[in-house]
Amino acid sequence: MENRISGTTRLLGLIGSPVDHSKSPVMYNYSFQKAGVDYAYLAFDIQIDQVAEAIAALKTLNMRGANVTMPCKTEVIKHLDALSPAARLVGAVNTIIHEDGRLTGHMTDGAGYVNDLLDHGISVADKKITIIGAGGAATAIQVQCALDGARAISIFNQKDAFFKRAEKTAEAIRAEMPDCQVQLFDLEDLDALRNEIQSSDILANATLVGMHPHEDQSPVPDPTVFHKGLTVTDVIYTPEKTRLLREAETRGAVTIGGLGMLLHQGAAAYKLYTGLDMPIEEVKTKFFK
Repeated sequence: MENRISGTTRLLGLIGSPVDHSKSPVMYNYSFQKAGVDYAYLAFDIQIDQVAEAIAALKTLNMRGANVTMPCKTEVIKHLDALSPAARLVGAVNTIIHEDGRLTGHMTDGAGYVNDLLDHGISVADKKITIIGAGGAATAIQVQCALDGARAISIFNQKDAFFKRAEKTAEAIRAEMPDCQVQLFDLEDLDALRNEIQSSDILANATLVGMHPHEDQSPVPDPTVFHKGLTVTDVIYTPEKTRLLREAETRGAVTIGGLGMLLHQGAAAYKLYTGLDMPIEEVKTKFFK
């Protein structure tokens, strides 16, 4: 990469903590080099109490932008000039774009989910979607599906702190997208879970249930609810095929793992940075195999 760094090279970065495990630098730098874009991308370990300084530095150094990971996704909002509709509704930012001294926050996680579905020939428009979970990824998916024209969204979560977050998200979606019917259920209500899945077009697991090393677990205790015509997705990509997806396949459902969402959310940020399409398949083969 040093061979292409010059006096005109513009910097981008990842802020959050920890970041030393992130594949974002190799993914973005490879894509920049492939496209001949004069950008370079680095990772910066930033704690919450350092966010204000980091954002000020972004402006001072005339950086093109940055990706934001935990624990900084909500804190950065205080220091931005504008938010995309998705970022505003989710209440978190994972991508910052710097344009003429103005910083705009975006949330591409939900777009990554929707675009990965489109990559498999599936649109969320006019579909009923059941989403298990109310954390960051779940909220981003809920909001983006509503923005992209979902007919109905059923949210399931345990009665914990995230349940109140889900209530607020549901209220916000109803207020801004009244054509999208949003319902919130207790995940312990197995009858409701069964009924909503059976009447859905798409099911999304946006929890960590089934992730390594707990591959024997599934957020859906009764696999007989899966059916042909249903698309079952999982945000988890380790393992590549969770118990949820394996059981859904045996009942004839279409299944999609979480790696595509990860790649597509990065590609959505890359598009914001450059206006170009990321070479997703090349990135997947080179860095995620």
